[in-house]
Amino acid sequence: MTSEVRVVMKVNGTEYHVTTQTNRTLAEVLREDLGLLGTKIGCNKGECGACTVIMNGRSVTSCLVLAVQADGVTITTIEGLAEGGKPSALEQAFVEEGAVQCGFCTPGMVMSAEALLALNPHPSEAEIETALEGNLCRCTGYRKIVAAVQKASQSRE
Repeated sequence: MTSEVRVVMKVNGTEYHVTTQTNRTLAEVLREDLGLLGTKIGCNKGECGACTVIMNGRSVTSCLVLAVQADGVTITTIEGLAEGGKPSALEQAFVEEGAVQCGFCTPGMVMSAEALLALNPHPSEAEIETALEGNLCRCTGYRKIVAAVQKASQSRE
C-alpha cells in the first residue's frame, strides 16, 4: 500500500509543492504533474539515460529516483537550459553538429553533457565519452554528440 506525501522541489528555478504517492518516480512527477515532457521515460531501469536531469548539480536518471527523494532539492530539466527563450549554447551545438536525429535521447544526452561542462568546462574527448556512457542513442553513432559537446565547451569560460 502506498501513501501520499508532500514534496517541495525547485525545478528550473521555480518552487513546486507536489502531493504524490511514495512509489512514484521523479520522472513521472516531472512529466505527469509538472508537464515537463522533455524528460523522456525510455527503459524505466536507469539504463538508457533518456530521463537524465541535473539534481543538486549531478546528473541522475530520474526513473530511478523516487519523487520523495527529491524533497528539498534543486532540479534542472532540459526545459531549464534555454536562455531567454533561445536554445542554450550546448543545445545549439547539438543542432549545428547534427547530433540530433530522432531526438528521443537528446534531452538526456544534453543534460549529462551540461552536468559535465558545469564541473569541467573544457573536458577531453575521453572525459566526454565517460560522462555520456549512461546515455544510449540508436541513431547518431555518438561522434556527432561528442563533437557537439566539444564545440559547446569552446564557448565556456
